[in-house]
Amino acid sequence: MTNSSDIALDLWQHAVAAANPEAAILNACMALYDELSPLLNSTQQIIAVGAGKAGGRMAAGLEAVLQVEPKLAGVVNVPEGTPETTTRIRLHPARPAGSNHPTAAGVEGADAMLRLLAAAGPDDLAFCLLSGGGSALLPAPVEGVTLEDKQAVTKLLHACGATINEMNAVRKHLSRVKGGRLAEAFRGKLLVSLIISDVVGDPLDVIASGPTAADPTTFAESLVVLDRYGLREKAPPRVVAHLERGVRGEVPETPKAVPPNVRNVVIASNTHALEAAKARAEFHGYSVLDLGPFVEGETRQVATAVAGIVRNIRERGQPVKVPTCILLGGETTVTLGGSTGKGGRNQEFVLAILDKLGRDGMAGVTVLSAGTDGEDGPTDAAGAVATQETLFAAERLGLSTATALAAHDAYPFFDATGSLIRGGLTGTNVMDLRLVLLT
Repeated sequence: MTNSSDIALDLWQHAVAAANPEAAILNACMALYDELSPLLNSTQQIIAVGAGKAGGRMAAGLEAVLQVEPKLAGVVNVPEGTPETTTRIRLHPARPAGSNHPTAAGVEGADAMLRLLAAAGPDDLAFCLLSGGGSALLPAPVEGVTLEDKQAVTKLLHACGATINEMNAVRKHLSRVKGGRLAEAFRGKLLVSLIISDVVGDPLDVIASGPTAADPTTFAESLVVLDRYGLREKAPPRVVAHLERGVRGEVPETPKAVPPNVRNVVIASNTHALEAAKARAEFHGYSVLDLGPFVEGETRQVATAVAGIVRNIRERGQPVKVPTCILLGGETTVTLGGSTGKGGRNQEFVLAILDKLGRDGMAGVTVLSAGTDGEDGPTDAAGAVATQETLFAAERLGLSTATALAAHDAYPFFDATGSLIRGGLTGTNVMDLRLVLLT
């Protein structure tokens, strides 16, 4: 009989495979064939730019589609450790693996992209390859704001539990590429932006901070975000000064409309991952309760709600009967406060379920939560998978779910109980997959 943890991992692996960047690039280019074909013959050069955790595989996919077209050249910012799989598109290491903060190397890559796009001829074609993690991988601070300033305000926003929409509103107004600025730099015939979404609802202006999309946010809204979390006094003075200049109209706003020569196409998303996991769960004989890709909010609160659904299925047979698989996607947040614990939102979700259900409530229950990118917070794990046996192991080791949860210290707990999911970067990113199997 197959172990329930193995089945849970199998579902996650199928979800990740459904966001295969190479296949997604091929399908998108085939759909755009009628528009792209004449341009491929007439253009003097084909430019490729972009950033994201899936950047390496997306670039390889584009080269395969174009059959290493000699007109092709470009640069895509990727995390360090991304395999070198391209010949015409340079994969530029823009940040260390396991980090999600902008770096000087990222600025160098972004500057190279801006130069390429600005030098395009009137008949030239460009592709922009965007995926999750693109915001941190594509830093280009505005004049008067340093990289260290942007790093500082990004860390402040992360630590206080700001949503990705809130963080991006601020970052876009401190950038020369985000919020449609990258598209503004292009002087050629057509820019096709191929996007793997890591954001709830797939909003073009939020994914990678929307470098090729119209930006509905304003300088005024950016200041509101800082004030909402009490950060105006804590943020670097140059950041606040720039945003205030923007409010006064002394700095141009981000573009509010997409240039007519730009196409934005979402080629993979959390929905694709959930659909694949659902099909695989049904293959294993489970009925499926799919809660969808629109899950947001504080991780513990989401976990508490899911634990309540587990209890309702167990005690009332509603809304489905066992054996069943509860699926949910999206992306939650963790407000750290003063904690210095180690972990990520996926590990915390699993820990919170264990803590809420307890040893008896976890009978016949398997819970998994993992990032489709292979990363969960600043750790080497994608997430965790746990059963009732995990709690037995914790008891033998003298570990407490409540203590670990209070300190946001899920990683040591799951490391000690052998529950971490480690497999390295997956080369794609369509947010998280969380699932609960009940038998």
